[in-house]
Amino acid sequence: MPSPNTFHGALSPVLTPFDDDGAVSAQRLIHHCSALLNDDVGLAVFGTNSEANSLSVAEKRGLLDALIEAGLPAARMMPGTGACALPDAIELTRHAVANGCGGVLMLPPFYYKGVSDEGLFRAYASVIDAVADARLKVYLYHIPPVAQVPLSLALIERLLVAYPGTIAGIKDSSGDWNNTAALIDAFASSGFEVFAGSETFLLRTLEAGGAGCITATGNVNAAAIARLARDWRAVDAPAQQRRLDETRAVFQRFPMIAAMKAAIAWQSGDEAWARLRAPLVELDATQRAQLESALEAIGFRIPHAAQLALRAEAAH
Repeated sequence: MPSPNTFHGALSPVLTPFDDDGAVSAQRLIHHCSALLNDDVGLAVFGTNSEANSLSVAEKRGLLDALIEAGLPAARMMPGTGACALPDAIELTRHAVANGCGGVLMLPPFYYKGVSDEGLFRAYASVIDAVADARLKVYLYHIPPVAQVPLSLALIERLLVAYPGTIAGIKDSSGDWNNTAALIDAFASSGFEVFAGSETFLLRTLEAGGAGCITATGNVNAAAIARLARDWRAVDAPAQQRRLDETRAVFQRFPMIAAMKAAIAWQSGDEAWARLRAPLVELDATQRAQLESALEAIGFRIPHAAQLALRAEAAH
């Protein structure tokens, strides 16, 4: 069955840039998001790689408003709205829907561990019922390596039965292909969109009937990831996948968020891009040199680095 939902192919959990004083840099974010859209990558703002759980509700609301006011298409945005405090999740979700976002990516409440499916169902139901808007499309966010609160197939089935027009899909960041395949087998035929959490699984996901990937390195390798998402039936698709894997392997040698920000800072000439918000820290000088050397060795360039470099001055 064709999916009625908005998102297919590749999305990026967009990195959040910061100014000298540690405040979020809306102008840099707008430029980066514009470039990603030009590379045919959707915008999963306020995801894990956005340092979203180091941002306040007010900061996230303000950044989303800035993107909308800049003329970026809300239908291509899937902001992260999950939070430990349900009132925060409700506020962020309501704000995203009111702005016309194509969907929201929703973590479960993740502070308490070992919670039951019943508790997780109540959490998601509380947000959906409070927002009470037919436009709401929820993409569940399954990331047990970080959140340590998994979303079971039984929970997903229960949510789909209770909210068939609202539960639209899932990002599976388990890192376990067997889990991604099980989600596709169980739910994709009904239009439920299964996105892998890494482009490493992109070709397998599409071949199995999934929707694509929502992947960190969409920030730095967007055009190539989007190309495979479009052309996955092409003869050279396996070769494309191998090149994507080669690039991701370089970034995975380092803390990923810091490495991607360092690469953007290096190739754009805008050193502000290297900044992270505590408790995360930047790559040290040795790591920066190793990253740059490894990327040069594979001939990798960020497709829109020049665009960001041209606009760096305007961001100050």
